[in-house]
Amino acid sequence: MTVSQPTTWEAPVVTPRDVKIATWICFFAWTFAVYDFVLFGNLLPVIAAEFGWDASTATGLNTWVTVGTALVAFGVGPIVDKIGRRKGIIVAVMGAAIASLLTVAVGWLLGVVAGLGFILLIIVRSVAGLGYAEQSINATYLGEMFAHAYSDPAKARRRGFTYSLVQSGWPIGSVLAAASIAIILPIGGWEWAFVIAAFPAIFIFIAGRYLKESPQFTARHKAERLLREGKTTEAHALADSVGVDLTDAATPLAAAFKGESLRSTLVIGFSFLLSWLGVLAFVILGTSVLTAASGKGITFDNALGILIVSNLTAFLGYLAFGWLGDRLGRRNAISIGWILSGLSFGGMLLAPNGNFPLIITLYSAGLIFLLGPFAALLFFNSESFPVHTRATGGSIINAAGQLGAIIGGVLITASLAAGMSWTAASFWWGVLPIFVAGILILAARNVDPRKARTD
Repeated sequence: MTVSQPTTWEAPVVTPRDVKIATWICFFAWTFAVYDFVLFGNLLPVIAAEFGWDASTATGLNTWVTVGTALVAFGVGPIVDKIGRRKGIIVAVMGAAIASLLTVAVGWLLGVVAGLGFILLIIVRSVAGLGYAEQSINATYLGEMFAHAYSDPAKARRRGFTYSLVQSGWPIGSVLAAASIAIILPIGGWEWAFVIAAFPAIFIFIAGRYLKESPQFTARHKAERLLREGKTTEAHALADSVGVDLTDAATPLAAAFKGESLRSTLVIGFSFLLSWLGVLAFVILGTSVLTAASGKGITFDNALGILIVSNLTAFLGYLAFGWLGDRLGRRNAISIGWILSGLSFGGMLLAPNGNFPLIITLYSAGLIFLLGPFAALLFFNSESFPVHTRATGGSIINAAGQLGAIIGGVLITASLAAGMSWTAASFWWGVLPIFVAGILILAARNVDPRKARTD
């Protein structure tokens, strides 16, 4: 009779240099993903004018693309929990790049077969939602890498700030997208902006070879393989040696709604959804709120000025709340930020029209307190789930943001159609949801920022 030998486990060697490389690659991957993701929204008026679409057709297209983006972002998590974080990053970046090139092809097709081209454009831009999903994959991957390499309290307390630097790729990517449009449109068609968007993926594909898979995922993956081979004792011994729990054998999607993951999925997910109603009202539709006659009545002829304000405040907000989350705990920092954001935007709406300095000051403060906590929240996701459901839980929460944008769009549109002013609509469907999100997030399990989760 052959006696099964205990399985030895040597955790993959992950050095501080490996973590720095991973951090930089994730930063560039996210920046390039944002570039493509934002590009379509910025170019939609140009595309609509070229094909003669009215405003309702263009907004309808954008709504369906948002639905598709939410579905793609939702579906990515379970895949990443199966194939690994490293492969997930590469798949997301390459998928977004392919979608950029297909956008060009569909643009040419629209000129020949309008109806079919319209449907294909929705499908292609939905696939581009892989770029949006990149942020949840980054948070999962870096959360695990940081937990492995920065386990002592002093280094652990810098993890949130380091991740906020990665997340700052959003405003940087947004500005790059706007700059490329300003340069490319005068010398060529809008399609060339998407062609250029595909090239950075080559860099990420090559750089991805230098990424190491996270030790937590590797341990869980190996233990599950031992279970499938019938080596139960060895599997549990391996799992226990690295602190991974194997009691939940359900699929990652099912496990995200069970046990300790259920609370995180529901509380953080609904909080994220509500906050995105505020994003729609004050970021995506912020220009309308500021300039509409039934809003604040400010004349903003230079749209680039608003872009600079919103992205600069987002950058500063990310860094501020990444730092604050390392000290107060990410849950508490998120709550403080969103409550202050609700108060700032509420004050802006109540400020007398014509007081330009006060309105812009409160608007900028609202953006800092609204957008800044997202850097803390995405990293908070990685701390709130075990390795088995970490990517799936993060993707569900990430998709909830797009769902919030859809709901907010419906509510604001219906309110304006019923005769409500922009000021009232943005208060009910912007200020209040942000404030409620700040209260609701306190129902999530608090996590000590000095301790790194290794399961």
